Amino acid sequence: MSSRRFITKGEDLPQWDAPISHAVVVNNICYVSGQLSVDNSGKYIPGTILEEAECAFGNFFAAITAAGFTLQEIVFIDLAFIDLQDISIVNQLFSSYFASERKPARTIYQAAALPFGGKIKVTGVAIRDSYST
Repeated sequence: MSSRRFITKGEDLPQWDAPISHAVVVNNICYVSGQLSVDNSGKYIPGTILEEAECAFGNFFAAITAAGFTLQEIVFIDLAFIDLQDISIVNQLFSSYFASERKPARTIYQAAALPFGGKIKVTGVAIRDSYST
């Protein structure tokens, strides 16, 4: 039997009325919803691609942490961009977060639009090697 936890609140997580969870944990797998450049109240924070990426990754890492996982357990990241020209800037940031040999698998694509008019959305999966129910 699987155990499931729905992460809807956390000290460092944006709070909004959207009908979603920031993350859902099923057994030893954590699925993180798309995270954007928003503050703790859920208000969009516009900025450069670097500023928005830092904020979106911060929210992504906050969801991973709130679910009880570590950054080392991230195995997959999905990045949606409004402008694929921004990949090189985000790659530098990505490399600073994942400098070890345990780099997650990743997809990148260009979206026609993102919520709030954002420039980037970060989502992903973390897996714990062992778990308890």
